[in-house]
Amino acid sequence: MTPSPADLVITGCTALVHDEHEDIGFVENASIVVRDGVVESIRPETGEAHAPDAVEHIDGRGQVAMPGLINCHTHAPMVALRGIAEDLPAEEWFNDFVWPIESNLTEKDVELGARLACAEMIRGGVTCFADHYFSMDTVAAVVAETGLRAHLGEAFFSTQGPEGREKSLEFALRHRGTAGGRITTTLAPHAPYTVTDDDLAATAALAREHGLPVHLHAAESRGQTDTSLARYGRTPIEILERAGLLDLEAGLLVAHGTGIIERDLPLLERAAGRVAVATAPRGYLKFAWDPTPVRALRGVGVPVGLATDGAASNNSLDVWESMALTALVQKSAEGDPRWLTSRQALHHATLQSARAVGLGENIGSLAPGRRADIVLVDLTGPHTQPVHDLAATLVHSARSADVRTTVVDGRVLMRDRWLLTIDLPSAIRELGERLPALIDRSHGRRIQQYDT
Repeated sequence: MTPSPADLVITGCTALVHDEHEDIGFVENASIVVRDGVVESIRPETGEAHAPDAVEHIDGRGQVAMPGLINCHTHAPMVALRGIAEDLPAEEWFNDFVWPIESNLTEKDVELGARLACAEMIRGGVTCFADHYFSMDTVAAVVAETGLRAHLGEAFFSTQGPEGREKSLEFALRHRGTAGGRITTTLAPHAPYTVTDDDLAATAALAREHGLPVHLHAAESRGQTDTSLARYGRTPIEILERAGLLDLEAGLLVAHGTGIIERDLPLLERAAGRVAVATAPRGYLKFAWDPTPVRALRGVGVPVGLATDGAASNNSLDVWESMALTALVQKSAEGDPRWLTSRQALHHATLQSARAVGLGENIGSLAPGRRADIVLVDLTGPHTQPVHDLAATLVHSARSADVRTTVVDGRVLMRDRWLLTIDLPSAIRELGERLPALIDRSHGRRIQQYDT
């Protein structure tokens, strides 16, 4: 019997793969077969073997096929605030700009911001993102529409009362596994400095009861850690441990962690396999914060995924840039040019990021049985030639604009830089019309007070 056509076949590419030790390798002149949203095979093309018939075929010559990038912590709708508050310390950034503006947010603002963010991420080779924000029903609808994969949590503060926590739980249970399985969900307390110890403990109890992970900000800066020690005698990580958040079977994702200190490491080591950290280096440089201690975290078995944070602080959702900056900043912080190598950076961008969002068994590598989240990167431009070390070229020479094609679950979302699931001009036009009301701060309100 003649086999049915595959859904997608990519031919002639160089495929980035992981070996049994998770080391990065490359398969030259590869053929990738996708069926039912899953990678069926990756193998070198030979004169004797031909790719099977397919509903869709992509000629990958001159391109590298690699796992789609994962943005492990962002606030997608905040693209509407890109550049609104520059060259400020964190407390002024929050109190004078971001939290007053966010008191104006409507569901329509969130929808348009999320749509613009999804367009930016698809164009930059991001196939999955972990979002921590408000009006997440709206974000989930945009994710379903655009075809991306997402790990979503409805953020809450203790100032909202029990209703905030209950809304986060209700969202997580209602949307878990939706969009054909592309949406996973999480509980999303904002941070130890805006959520009380009792609320954190209650969140941990709900997470255990319902088998849900938790995604929050913690130890964002060394200043936060110092303030926490002065006020409570405990670091933010110690507060999380006391609340029961470090031993969740479904996992804890900590955003930033630049304030993690040596006394936190034994706690994190005991929680290895249940805790991950997301690092977004561009924002730390802007706020003059220390970098995430990636080397120490890896030393205690904690995966570190790559992130951008929101575009209000980072100015972009470019995980490609996060990958290059992570490699460079870590070399500088450690005083060691041999640490973080290009291959290590690619590992953070792929498998470690997948583990950070709890999807390490499904995405993060190109291998038979994995979901077909694939990007094709064009390396024929003058800035990527010649190629002496392919891993170094990908990390330090290639740019997000070199992504030609983005595939999620076997569905092509962008082909030859053309977005197939988003009307980008319409989203930009509509968001522009709404900006005057959104950015008005004359009312004097803010959704929260930053005091840490």
